[in-house]
Amino acid sequence: MKNIPKKWMVVCAVLFGSFTMILNNSMLNPAIPQLMNVFEADAVATGWVITIFMVAMGMTMPLTGYLGDKIGKKEAYILGLGIFVLGSLLGALSWNLPSLIVFRGLQGIGGGVMMPLSMTLIFDAFPRNERGLATGVWGVASMMAPTIGPTLGGFIVETSNWKYLFLVNIPFGLLGIIAAVIYLPKIARSGQIKLDRWGFLFVTAGVGSILLAFGRMSDLTHLTEWINGVLLLLGALCLYVFVQVEKRAEQPLLDLSLFRIPAYSLSIWVAGISSIGLFAGIFLVPLLLQQVYDYGPIMTGLVFLPSALFTGLTMSIGGRMLDKRGPSGIMTAGMMIAAVGTFALGYLHLETGLWYIFAWMAIRGVGMGLTTMPATTTGMNAIPEGLISRGSAMNNVLRQMSSAFGIVFISVFFEVRRGQLALVSTSFEEATLQAINEGFFIVGFLTALSIPAAYWLEKKAKQGEQERVNSTAS
Repeated sequence: MKNIPKKWMVVCAVLFGSFTMILNNSMLNPAIPQLMNVFEADAVATGWVITIFMVAMGMTMPLTGYLGDKIGKKEAYILGLGIFVLGSLLGALSWNLPSLIVFRGLQGIGGGVMMPLSMTLIFDAFPRNERGLATGVWGVASMMAPTIGPTLGGFIVETSNWKYLFLVNIPFGLLGIIAAVIYLPKIARSGQIKLDRWGFLFVTAGVGSILLAFGRMSDLTHLTEWINGVLLLLGALCLYVFVQVEKRAEQPLLDLSLFRIPAYSLSIWVAGISSIGLFAGIFLVPLLLQQVYDYGPIMTGLVFLPSALFTGLTMSIGGRMLDKRGPSGIMTAGMMIAAVGTFALGYLHLETGLWYIFAWMAIRGVGMGLTTMPATTTGMNAIPEGLISRGSAMNNVLRQMSSAFGIVFISVFFEVRRGQLALVSTSFEEATLQAINEGFFIVGFLTALSIPAAYWLEKKAKQGEQERVNSTAS
């Protein structure tokens, strides 16, 4: 440990917390059927175990910039991780479904504080020309954990008690807190910062309403429920009011002027599309393996491994290339590879060999690795240093919303399309497979349409970097 530079120990410290939090959330998905039996509840009520985390996290994220400036980024990160660990302990002690939902919400609050500050702490520790590799290594947590989490969660559920899904977080979370206390540097806090109360009220109400509506949707009938329509309308209205409030605020909660920086705005779009593609795949592939090819949870998890491994590998390679050469074709190539890999998964047949799925999942992982973190790092590098924490918070909020939208859209499309195809198909498997193929085509088309955005992101980032060099020289 003594030979590892301090800045890399910052990455290791935040990796503990980030990976544990994201892994835990994805592990819970396969546990929903067991939780339904344990608490004698239906799917809608039990689904709140997943939904409340997403909503609480999204509502808390806008506050992290203020907290980081007010009490210190290190202190706020430790606070968030501590809340997450406490929520995990209480979750394992839950006595009924409502108590479990409350404690999952507590976990979400901790994650909402912790995740945006993870990137902020790394950016503070590394100079601009080294951030690509650093965020690439850290990004392994956010990209690999969702792919291996369901497999690990399924194994725990099948071999032991559901409570271990929460108890497993505690030792890793405590190690993360110890590492944060030792290795995260103290960063000067701003004593003059004031909380933008009205901004916080409207953005949390807006983000919370929209995420809550998304969390309640999984098929076509949910789109027509009046409560979901009201939630979406309320969310949109609150976000509109929030924008108007922020224009007049002396110290805005989220500095919307950041969207005037082209590289930052384009990075949000590219990373958001990548998140939609990632979570659409996480939704479709288990259906493909289990309902079409009749494989079990273990094989389903193994199919995700090539994607996870190649995503992690190319994320580090892409970050290193970004540091050495700048954003020169990395993200454009990544989006192209991701689009090709996604389109290829739309040509599946009942006789398709498993090797084909393994191979294209790996290729798709390469594209994801070269796109997501390099795009985020490029966009964050383009904004002023003093606004990094607020830029990170906004980045995480929008990625959370795009991920939720991706899952809702692809799940509703799948249910509707499979129902239509079942009327004309000779078998349930054929209808399911065709709906999955079309789902991958849609995601592939959306990814392909975003290739120009990746190209313009690289171009705008180069222009911004050249302007900074010229201003420094003069």
